[in-house]
Amino acid sequence: MRHYTFRAVAALAFAALAGIAALARPDEVRPASRAAAPVRAKAILGSKVTLSGGAAGGTIEDIILTDEGVVDYLIVTDDGGKLRTIPWDAVKFNYRKRTAAVAVTEEQYRKVPAYSAERYPDFYAPTYRTDVYKYYNLRPGQQRRLERRIERQERRDERRP
Repeated sequence: MRHYTFRAVAALAFAALAGIAALARPDEVRPASRAAAPVRAKAILGSKVTLSGGAAGGTIEDIILTDEGVVDYLIVTDDGGKLRTIPWDAVKFNYRKRTAAVAVTEEQYRKVPAYSAERYPDFYAPTYRTDVYKYYNLRPGQQRRLERRIERQERRDERRP
């Protein structure tokens, strides 16, 4: 009989707590899990690019998206007005500081073919894609996606109380 009484009291307490939560204002109820904060394009455009050793790489001028709307490349303007392509997988962002770090030396970066705004390369030609990724010591679709997933999960974990 005591087991039934305990279960009944526990069920009533649970129901009461659920009712209180339902009566609370929506802005007072905290979601069980929070989604990653969205990143706006204007947080990326105009960001400064830094290379290994702190050298300046330029400013992010444009973003290239796939047909599915996924960021694939960043277009960076250097001090001379030349454009260079950086694969999204090669960049680590600090959105608050509006900086993008790329793990290549200035010497390696200067070897990336430059172009003008009047004549963009064919970003999806297989040879172009493979060659550009090589300049950043990557292969298309490689390790960086896994790193980004881990970084997103760590940010989510930091936000949780």
